[in-house]
Amino acid sequence: MANSKYEYVKSFEVEDEIMFPNLIVVQIDGRHFRRFSEVHEFERPNDEKALNLMNACATFILEEYPDIVFSYGFSDKYSFVFKKTTRFYQRRASKIISLIVSLFSSIYATKWKEFFPQKEMRYPPSFHGRVICCASIEVLQEYLAWRQKDCHVNNQHNTCFWKLVESGKTEMEAQAILKGTQKQEKNELLFQQFGVNYKKLPEMFRQGSCVFMTQEEDIAKYSEDGTPVKRFRRKGKIVHSENIAGRNFWNGHQSLVNALGGFAVDLGKISPDYIRSFLFESKLMPSTWIVIRIDGCHFHRFCEVHEFEKPNDERALNLMNSCAVAVLQEFQDVIFSYGVSDEYSFVLKKDSKFCQRQASNIVSVIVSFFSSTYVMNWKSFFQQKELKYPPSFDGRAICYPSTEILRDYLSWRQVDCHINNQYNTCFWALVKSGKSKSEAQHILKGTQTREKNEILAQFGIDYNSSSVIFRQGSSVFREEGILIQEDGESTEKLGNKVTVEHCNIIEQSFWKAHPTILA
Repeated sequence: MANSKYEYVKSFEVEDEIMFPNLIVVQIDGRHFRRFSEVHEFERPNDEKALNLMNACATFILEEYPDIVFSYGFSDKYSFVFKKTTRFYQRRASKIISLIVSLFSSIYATKWKEFFPQKEMRYPPSFHGRVICCASIEVLQEYLAWRQKDCHVNNQHNTCFWKLVESGKTEMEAQAILKGTQKQEKNELLFQQFGVNYKKLPEMFRQGSCVFMTQEEDIAKYSEDGTPVKRFRRKGKIVHSENIAGRNFWNGHQSLVNALGGFAVDLGKISPDYIRSFLFESKLMPSTWIVIRIDGCHFHRFCEVHEFEKPNDERALNLMNSCAVAVLQEFQDVIFSYGVSDEYSFVLKKDSKFCQRQASNIVSVIVSFFSSTYVMNWKSFFQQKELKYPPSFDGRAICYPSTEILRDYLSWRQVDCHINNQYNTCFWALVKSGKSKSEAQHILKGTQTREKNEILAQFGIDYNSSSVIFRQGSSVFREEGILIQEDGESTEKLGNKVTVEHCNIIEQSFWKAHPTILA
């Protein structure tokens, strides 16, 4: 990020490192997935294809990030456990949560057609994320036991509930029948009324799914004489176990013991409140402007693999803009956003109560929705180009106490846009002229704005005449009001249209023209 007089705003960024020796668990949970399941007509109480899609996403993540050694999931929930020695993204909670949730969301949207080939995804899914800091292996053991117990309790209740509904009961009647019933009573109801032996239901429904990595021998290539050359490679393995927090299961997998430690005893009673006390959470300061800034993860490689135009690919920028528009349409508390390259900043209104102002929830939901929207919108901008692998974004939340400082933050990002774009325009002009990348970097080292403009002039490029989206980035906001004619009379009505403009947001004129954005 470039130096400027606005750079002081970085001092408002707060580090959120998870200290050793805490074990890191990232828990994700589908946002409004009951509605998502209804809209996409998932089978009740369990849709095996939907569960296998979740498992495929979890497997992909473990194969992508070696620091994650175990995961457990059921329904629309998944927990990812990092090895105890991890230094993944310097153990920064916001980075870890946002990356896992973002990639999971992208994979979910990418792999949808593998599991639902006859069903269109009607809108982007999104997930909440949080970090659990397990102070010891014993806390992790209790956490896993709690999650699996939750799986059993919820699945048994839902199985009973939907059997009652299918038999003709209303949802309210089914709820009334099940109210206060215990495990044994639910089992009797299923067996006596519907002939269902709960213990005979598929293990995945009753026990959830575990994913961990194994070393499998695979043929890497063939030698000249046709002999196969074998290598060991990491591969995700999905298993179902009745007691994942038991010693028999856990200690029976040496890779888990090596990465996290063994379980000394089998557990008795579980206390969910005790586990929740290890939740790594911070509420953002009230009456401050919240900014959620997201950045593409390893987007330099992503751009090369997908052959984006250099120095700017207008289709890629418009794809990013379409995702930002979708975020403002989905989340009414987001009032303004500014984007450049693979980065976007979202401003929430000052008095926002969104997600109870919990940093991890806000960051994860926005980055998740942005990521799945990116995948869903890809074909609208790259009709002839396949998405070769799922993108991911990291995010963080920053609070700014005044409108002036918030505007300085946005000015900082726009100054950064100009400086980086001018440099990149020069760099790629030099490379396209025959210079090596090292030579281009050497030529540009220490140059100022005027000197870069002179270099560009040598190639017949007037920087100030280049596309405004490249030079000034994109501002996304709602129209403040539109004049509507009704029965021959003019009436002012508040519009809800989200618009994208490429304009100077450093100058006062933009904010005077749109006074209600930061009102």
